[in-house]
Amino acid sequence: MDVKQLLADQLAAQVPSLSVAELADLIEYPPNPQMGDLSLPCFKLSKQLRKSPQVIAEELKSSFQAHPAFGEAQAVAGYFNIFLDRSWFAAEVLKEVLEKRERYGSQNIGQGRNVVIDFSSPNIAKTFHIGHLRSTVIGNALYKIFEFLGYNSVGVNHLGDWGTQFGKLIVAYKMFGDKAAVEAEGISELQRIYVKFHDEADARPELEDEARAWFVKLEQGDQEAQELWRWFVDISLKEFEKMYDLLGVKFDSYRGESFYVDKVPAVIEELTEKKLLEEDEGATIVRLDAFDMPPVLIFKKDGSTLYHTRDIAAALFRKKEYDFEKCVYVTDAGQSLHFKQWFKVIELMGYEWASQLQHVPFGKVSLEGAKLSTRKGNVIHLEELLGKAIEKTREIIEQKNPSMPNKDEVARKVGVGAIIFNDLSNNRIKDIVFSWEEALNFEGETGPYVQYTHARASRVLRKSNDDVSDAFDLAADQLHTEHLHNPEAQAVLKELYLFKERVEQAMHKLEPSIVSRYLVDLAQRFNHFYHECPILKVEDASLRAARLAIVKAVQITLRNGLALIGLDAPEEV
Repeated sequence: MDVKQLLADQLAAQVPSLSVAELADLIEYPPNPQMGDLSLPCFKLSKQLRKSPQVIAEELKSSFQAHPAFGEAQAVAGYFNIFLDRSWFAAEVLKEVLEKRERYGSQNIGQGRNVVIDFSSPNIAKTFHIGHLRSTVIGNALYKIFEFLGYNSVGVNHLGDWGTQFGKLIVAYKMFGDKAAVEAEGISELQRIYVKFHDEADARPELEDEARAWFVKLEQGDQEAQELWRWFVDISLKEFEKMYDLLGVKFDSYRGESFYVDKVPAVIEELTEKKLLEEDEGATIVRLDAFDMPPVLIFKKDGSTLYHTRDIAAALFRKKEYDFEKCVYVTDAGQSLHFKQWFKVIELMGYEWASQLQHVPFGKVSLEGAKLSTRKGNVIHLEELLGKAIEKTREIIEQKNPSMPNKDEVARKVGVGAIIFNDLSNNRIKDIVFSWEEALNFEGETGPYVQYTHARASRVLRKSNDDVSDAFDLAADQLHTEHLHNPEAQAVLKELYLFKERVEQAMHKLEPSIVSRYLVDLAQRFNHFYHECPILKVEDASLRAARLAIVKAVQITLRNGLALIGLDAPEEV
């Protein structure tokens, strides 16, 4: 059911200058329910039809054909407004939700085509901190949204497992490291000696040269360098997996930067053949002056490769491996120029699919206004943050519902969900100043609020007993939807109807916060309905069944929406 499309079909004969799709795009939802449920601003038709907006609106009203979906039509101040038939609308919405269940809101827009989503991508030997959370949860939500809309999502964790930092880490380990300490403490010990290296290098700059030399050895296959590097990677992956398990995030590929090192020579050969490379003070670059961008450094004077080189190799590999329709990169906005540069190089290489590469930038996270920095130790570890959120949730459960079964499991779902939702509740491009108080605030428009609303709907359904359970298996036209004409019920039904539209918007805009904000809106509408409209304590069985159908539809939609952004939907909170 698409009410905009339905109205456009009805009006098409009166506006032959526009296609039905173009007409549907002009139709709006009025901000005030008293102005109707749908509205066509006739100002945009005035020039084509050579009539005033009000005259067009009045003509559309007078010629409008009766239809079961629509009630009163109005022509007001240049707008053609129309009200939906409330019984018809309630029946159609409930029928679709109750029939589709876990697939409600889904579509087959993608038709099985591949979308590669490059997200999370932490650096090896660095603790997983709040700066990594944004890419991880935004990317995971996009993965699920694309899947829900019929695409085959391919999640890639492009690990930061290559680069000069490994030369630094090798030097740090050889100077300050201890094998037993690294085995016992894992990433935290590797990070300690990495920070110490930078402290020492401030006083002894020659250590930077030593680190660069070790990275060149690593690239050239030196056995000692390779063995230390592999050890650092294995230790890091074990700790990363703990965080991913806690967040409920999975990947289809863990191919990091190192995977593409042996593919770089072919890229350089192709760039040379296509006369895109030139030498500049000993380094090799691709000039982008004509596009108002700095040159792309392909490899340095010492022959070592850089991010640009490996990213180009990775894109060529992924296109061949997955034949993607779109490949998106979820990283902070500070890397925008980097992606514009090498996307342009792919285009200059003659690949038309360069337009299928897309950077999805997000705002940076700072700690009390200061930039996060692993080398300075200025970070909040994600394990600590999630642990505190789970602990706080457990305390709340003990206070409010001490007899709840599976308290630890529910505390994990709600505590972790609070942190994920807190990140996804804002537009992704917004910068975030981390605050412990805000991160652990479960009041207001939060993940726990939405999860609690889902639990409330589940509780009502549990208490309803079996005598009305058949209502959910009835065809919608057998439900007495005349009971759902009141404003509270209609507000919930309108919000339920919008779910499919909001999910599609989130995909097109690559913006998971659209789903998060929608869930808060639906929860608020439902809670108002719950307080104003008795559900179980009504004598009229048909009224009870109709209201229970709304409760069930809300439960389904909240669960579907929470799943799309990576949150669980416990039935008891």
